[in-house]
Amino acid sequence: MESGDYDVETKREKLKSVLSHLLADPILADVPKNPTLSDVVTLVSLEKGSAMRLSVVKLDGSSLDVAVMNSATLKDLKLLIKNKVNEMEQENMGHRHISWKHVWSNFCLSCNNEKLLDDNALLQDVGIRNNSQVTFMPYVMKKGRGRHSKRKKHRLFRSLHKTSS
Repeated sequence: MESGDYDVETKREKLKSVLSHLLADPILADVPKNPTLSDVVTLVSLEKGSAMRLSVVKLDGSSLDVAVMNSATLKDLKLLIKNKVNEMEQENMGHRHISWKHVWSNFCLSCNNEKLLDDNALLQDVGIRNNSQVTFMPYVMKKGRGRHSKRKKHRLFRSLHKTSS
C-alpha cells in the first residue's frame, strides 16, 4: 500500500469517527445513521420552516416520523416512506424484501379519513400540514367497467375456442 493510499484511508476513518460522534449527540437524534445530502437538506429546511414533519401510522399501529419539504407531492411521501421502512427493516431484521407494488395496489395513505389517491397532488393541497398524522388504509382499485385485461380476454377466448372444436 502506498503512503498516499494510507493517508486517504486514515482520513476516511477519522471522518467516520467524528461523524459517528456528532450523530450520537441528542440534538442530532433525528439525523439518520447514514444521512444522504437530501436528508440533510430536508432537516435544515425543517429548521427553517420550509419542510414539515409527519407521523405515518402503519397498519399494526406503530408509527414512524418523516420530514418532507412543504412542496412535496404524495409520490414524494410514498418514496420517503418506502426508503424509511426499508432502512428500518434492514437494521432490525437484515435483508427482507417488501413488495411496494403490492403495498400500494392494496393500501393507500389517508389524512383525516380522506383517501389520498392522486400521486401528483401536493401534500399541502390535500390538507397535510406540519405535524399531521397520515395513516395506511385498505384500498381496492376499481376495475374499468367490467372489462377484462387483454390477458384475461385472451384466456377466455382460448378456452371458448377449445370447447367449440
